[in-house]
Amino acid sequence: MATVHDLTPEDVARGLTEGRILLVDVREPNETSVESYPDAVLMPLSTFDPAQLPDPEGRQVVFACRSGKRSVTASLAAQERGFPYDSHLAGGIIGWKAAGLPTRS
Repeated sequence: MATVHDLTPEDVARGLTEGRILLVDVREPNETSVESYPDAVLMPLSTFDPAQLPDPEGRQVVFACRSGKRSVTASLAAQERGFPYDSHLAGGIIGWKAAGLPTRS
């Protein structure tokens, strides 16, 4: 059975800094053009295909969105296709900003 693990913004930020995480933003282009996570790979959920994800090269794949709902959907979809990607950024970019972490505009 598929499960999705919640990671805090602080855990994700630390993992990005340490090179342990590949952050995949599944928000749509109209959202990411306004504000985005630094160093995230963009893969909108509307066209999401986990087979098209870049090779994580040993990093943990973590999905992210606005609030944490679409990132769970992406993780479950990836798992259904046989990928071991079971983590998401709890709270999305809303939680990221509330934690005082930077975004790109």
